[in-house]
Amino acid sequence: MMRMIDFDTLFTIPPYALKKIEKEQLHKQYLDRLFEHHCNACKPYQQIVRVLGKNPPLPVRLFKKYDLRSTGNEEITKTMTSSGTSGQSVSKIYLDRATSARQTKALSKIVSDFTGKSRLPMLVIDSKAVLKNRNMFSARGAGILGFSMLGRDLTYALDENMNLDWKTIDAFCQKYYGQEVLMFGFTYIIWQHFYQTLKTRNKKLPLKGILIHGGGWKKLSELAVSEDEFRMELISVTQLQKVLNYYGMVEQTGSIFMECECGHLHASVFSDIQIFHPENFEIAEKNEQGLVCLTSLLPTSYPGHILLTEDEGEILGEDDCPCGRMGKYFKIYGRMRGAELRGCSDTYEQH
Repeated sequence: MMRMIDFDTLFTIPPYALKKIEKEQLHKQYLDRLFEHHCNACKPYQQIVRVLGKNPPLPVRLFKKYDLRSTGNEEITKTMTSSGTSGQSVSKIYLDRATSARQTKALSKIVSDFTGKSRLPMLVIDSKAVLKNRNMFSARGAGILGFSMLGRDLTYALDENMNLDWKTIDAFCQKYYGQEVLMFGFTYIIWQHFYQTLKTRNKKLPLKGILIHGGGWKKLSELAVSEDEFRMELISVTQLQKVLNYYGMVEQTGSIFMECECGHLHASVFSDIQIFHPENFEIAEKNEQGLVCLTSLLPTSYPGHILLTEDEGEILGEDDCPCGRMGKYFKIYGRMRGAELRGCSDTYEQH
């Protein structure tokens, strides 16, 4: 069955090149084959299908209650866990070498569409201590590891106590003065441990280039910090030209949704999005808010190709974003009321 899934061809397609009809045809072909593969390889998924029918959207909470894998234990090279507040169970996502490599490759193709092909010097707004166990990764650790492969001269801005490492930061700024750099981190960690410290000390860093951030918007919304304010304030303490958000989850690592220059999140060739009305699970039209369902063509070691999230969102359009990228573009409003709190940086103190 695996021989029928032609991932080599998939990776030859530019991430935002396909229009609606072409993408629908491609996704149907790949999702049909993924469905067959997971039915054959994962007994719990097979049982779910008997009840719900072909390619059902799996609620992400299922990964907290069951070990869902479509490969043997001996093939698992990495287990990733979702973030969760104290007392919550966490999702376990089992990766084999092929799925992990595929997710890393997709992430690189997606992000390079926004940052360019060359690998820039990279400053991670986090602590290296997060990467403790390479075989059992939290969502935060997985995010750092994945994005770190897109840069060079990887440097961590925070020490083990989550304080700014001034000596390291000053050396990085001097080494790359006047050059473009890539910065990455989780939204709330950047705000609390990077921005607020710089603001308090009235310090501005000579860092030019791009900041990519994601996760942890709930805490910022509680502080009444909007996306626009976050962007403007980060630019005010640096010399950054772009501050771009992304949306993604550990259950579909790699096929993230990047924010374009127009402020829209975009689905790439590797992913798609649907919105469901939560009261009857009918598909919502454009500009109608509802429950977010995400598709990824990448996972073969676990049945995570169609997942029902606990987030609320709205599709804004398709193939007509002013940035020129094809595919659906959308907005996320946060967790549905009553859903568990989780986020890569909302629970950073546990990792």
